[in-house]
Amino acid sequence: MTAPGWRQRWSVLQWSASCAFTAVLFVSALVWAAVIVLCGWLPVRRLHAFARGWARFNLWLLRRLCGLDWVLEGREHIPATGAHVTMWKHSSSFETIAQMLIFPAQAWVLKRELYWIPLVGWAIWLLRCIGIDRGAGHRAVRQVLQQGRERLAAGLWVLIFPEGTRVASGESRRYGVSGVLLAAETGALLVPVAHDAGEFWARRGLLKRPGTIRVVIGPPLAARGRDPRAVNAELQQWIDGQTAAITGRASEQRPAL
Repeated sequence: MTAPGWRQRWSVLQWSASCAFTAVLFVSALVWAAVIVLCGWLPVRRLHAFARGWARFNLWLLRRLCGLDWVLEGREHIPATGAHVTMWKHSSSFETIAQMLIFPAQAWVLKRELYWIPLVGWAIWLLRCIGIDRGAGHRAVRQVLQQGRERLAAGLWVLIFPEGTRVASGESRRYGVSGVLLAAETGALLVPVAHDAGEFWARRGLLKRPGTIRVVIGPPLAARGRDPRAVNAELQQWIDGQTAAITGRASEQRPAL
């Protein structure tokens, strides 16, 4: 078979595998959500164990079907004690799955509309996620601070995508300040996370390209007693700089909007 023929065949197989994975991803989300809802009387950490099982299964399937694996670097930077705040680059759906396997049980800051999804919305409510109205401005920040304090006090970590939404690989948006303010108020540490998942699984793309996603955890930052704007700038510099380095875009970084 000629080279163009092989490429065409590979493309069809990869698209087929990607569609199959996506179908299983959605169906399994409903199944696992139903399990969490039925077991909603259990302690929240037990419910998070069910969520980790779902994540583990889907990342295994992603590797087997699509040839897309992942590696973790910087695990030693995860604080051994206490509940803290993780700040992730958000360029794919991959990180919404992988984060469950990397950090302890955590409350994810997400748009409140996700609560309205049958079964899945009920499950994430039981997992004590923090649903906010993204269009509410300062009120959304207050929601993160109020509920974030409660989650940290209960021993749950808090996960925040500081750009507020998924952005295309290689791009960046201005970071929100809610995570830094929460850490400053509570004394929690900020743990930055960069990755190149958007290179293999685009934010609005169905195709999952084979390869290995690199997830890099950075040294934690303290926010208490510091200027929140300076801490936010330091976080963004590290996350965007590390993302550019692992995607090979270090020489063409785009400025924040």
